[in-house]
Amino acid sequence: MKIFKRLLIGIVALVVLLALIAFALPSHYHVQRALEIGAAPEKIYPLVATPRAWKDWSVWNRRDPNMKIVYSGPESGTGAKWAWSSKTEGDGEMMLIGVKPNKSVAYSLYFPGFDSTASGQLTLDASAPGFTRVTWTNDGELGNNPFMRWMGLAMDKMVGDDFDAGLANLKALATK
Repeated sequence: MKIFKRLLIGIVALVVLLALIAFALPSHYHVQRALEIGAAPEKIYPLVATPRAWKDWSVWNRRDPNMKIVYSGPESGTGAKWAWSSKTEGDGEMMLIGVKPNKSVAYSLYFPGFDSTASGQLTLDASAPGFTRVTWTNDGELGNNPFMRWMGLAMDKMVGDDFDAGLANLKALATK
């Protein structure tokens, strides 16, 4: 009985310690990736400013071809929105909240399963004639949930690898 009691106290102490450490972790995450694409911004912009085009290059859509997607709002640009439901990729909503034609597309994300939001942007910088540097960023608040703060430490790796793959797909599509 003493061993069980000590084990239980040890487990409780460890959980409390991990929770306390979590509050010292950042409550915000930032992910950023970039890629040089051999195409003009005018060729890339429609692929990122039109929600229906994302399924052609986004890694998440490619992972689950059975993903259910509902589009709403305008076809492209500010206010264009889509929501998805996927057994493997989760559920979410994305809305384009600001666009500068051939320059940038800003969006907001909502993940109901985590009750969390994030914001992101794809920036198109003409680096040389016929070349564009595409920078993809994503920022999110993790709040006071200790689990989410621990998860925040892995966000750059988890989301960043998907950004790298998505940018590579975007490059292949834009340079056809």
